[in-house]
Amino acid sequence: MAITETSRSSPELPLTTADSSGNGSTAKKLTLVPLIFLIYFEVAGGPFGEEPAVQAAGPLLAILGFLIFPFIWSVPEALITAELSTAFPGNGGFVIWAHRAFGSFVGSMMGSLKFLSGVINVASFPVLCVTYLDKLFPVLESGWPRNVCIFASTVVLSFLNYTGLAIVGYAAVVLGLVSLSPFLVMSAMAIPKIKPRRWGSLGNKKKDWNLYFNTLFWNLNFWDNVSTLAGEVDKPQKTFPLALLIAVIFTCVAYLIPLFAVTGAVSVDQSRWETGFHAEAAEMIAGKWLKIWIEIGAVLSSIGLFEAQLSSSAYQLEGMAELGFLPKFFGVRSKWFNTPWLGILISALMSIGLSYLDFTDIISSANFLYTLGMFLEFASFIWLRRKLPGLKRPYRVPLKMPGLVVMCLIPSAFLMLIVVFATKIVYLVSGLMTVGAIGWYFLINYFREKKIFKFNEVIDDLDNVNGEQHPKVDDHDSS
Repeated sequence: MAITETSRSSPELPLTTADSSGNGSTAKKLTLVPLIFLIYFEVAGGPFGEEPAVQAAGPLLAILGFLIFPFIWSVPEALITAELSTAFPGNGGFVIWAHRAFGSFVGSMMGSLKFLSGVINVASFPVLCVTYLDKLFPVLESGWPRNVCIFASTVVLSFLNYTGLAIVGYAAVVLGLVSLSPFLVMSAMAIPKIKPRRWGSLGNKKKDWNLYFNTLFWNLNFWDNVSTLAGEVDKPQKTFPLALLIAVIFTCVAYLIPLFAVTGAVSVDQSRWETGFHAEAAEMIAGKWLKIWIEIGAVLSSIGLFEAQLSSSAYQLEGMAELGFLPKFFGVRSKWFNTPWLGILISALMSIGLSYLDFTDIISSANFLYTLGMFLEFASFIWLRRKLPGLKRPYRVPLKMPGLVVMCLIPSAFLMLIVVFATKIVYLVSGLMTVGAIGWYFLINYFREKKIFKFNEVIDDLDNVNGEQHPKVDDHDSS
C-alpha cells in the first residue's frame, strides 16, 4: 500500500472533524502503535477462526484463500479507508463518506447496515471465546453454564471499554503480542514434522463454498471499522495510512504462518478442522501445555476483538449523532472517562441478545449486512473522487479513475459470491434488518419533524457550504 502525499487544496473541508473544542479534547489521543493493534483486532486478532476454511475446502484452497484474498479484498478496503479517513477525520467514518457522496438517506442506510453488522460481529467474540474455553472446561459446552459465561464476559468487557479508548488501545498491544506468542512457538516446533505434499491436498469431502467464502470474508474484513475512531487519533492524516499498511502485512502473516505449519505437520480427517482446532493441533505437535497456552491466547484474542469492535460501534453512534442521523443524546460522553457510554451500552445489549444464535449464522448475517454496506462504500469512494476532485486528501490512492473502478469492481465480484451463497436464514435475518434500517430512517425524520428529541441539523446540500461542521454534542445535553 503505497503512501503518497498530495498538494491539492480546495475550500472543501471535512463535514466533521475532531477539534480541540470538542468532547475529545480531554481524552488521550490514539498514537501509531495502539492504532495498529486496534486495526488488527478490528479485522483478525490472530489465526483463531481460520480453521473452518480447511474444513470447507481442504488445505490447498484454504492456503490459497489466505494468500490471494488479501489482495482482492483487504488491500483495496484498506486503501479506501486510508484515503477517506484522512480526508474526513471524524467519528462518523463511512457514514460521513456516504453522506457526502449521496445525501442523508444513503448516509443513514450506511450507518444502520454497518452498525448492525458490527454488533452482530461483536456478538460472535464471546461465543468464540467460550468455544475455546470449553476445550479446557467441558461444562461450558452447552446449557446454562455456557449462557452465563457468555453474558458475564460481555458485561465485564463492556465495562473495560467504558474506561477509555486509550486504555483499550494499549490493552490491544499487550493482548496481540501475548495471544500470538503460542502460535510462533507452535509453528517453530512444527517445522521438523512438515510434509509439503500435504499443502496440496484438496480434501476428501464435498466443498462447502458458503462456509469457505464466509470464513475468508469474516477473517479478513472490517478494515473500515477503524474509520469511526478517526476523531480520536493523533494526527490522523499521517497516522492512518501507515497504521493500515503495517496492520495489513501483520494480519496476513499472522494467518498464514500457523496455517502453513499445521496443515503441513498434522494429518487428520478434514471434518476435524472446526473452530478451535488449532489448539488440538498444538497438542499433537508439542503436547498438552501448548494446547492450554493457545486456548488462553484465544481467550485474550477474543477480548481484544470484542474491545476493538465495540469501540467502533459505540463511536459510530456518537458520530451519527454529531451528523444529525441520531438524537443528540446518543453522543453524550461519560464525565468520568469521556467515552460515549450510551453507544457502548446499546451495542453491548444488542450483542448479548445476538450471541445466543448459531455461530455460523452470526458470522454469515454479519457478512451479508456488511456486504450491502460495502457496495455503498465503494460507490461513495468512486463518486467522491468524481464529485470532489479538488478535495484535500492527505493520503490519496495512487490510481486514476479507471484504475479505481477496477480496484472496486474486483472485490465487488467477491461480494456477489457472499450474497449468492447465503442461506435462507441469513436472507431472512438480513432482509428484516435492511427493511428495519429503511424504516428507522423515516422514524428518525418523524422524531425530528415533531421535535420529540434534539438533533443536530442534517445538511444535504453539501456542495453549497464551505467548511460546514456539525457541533460536538455537549456533555450535558439530553433528550
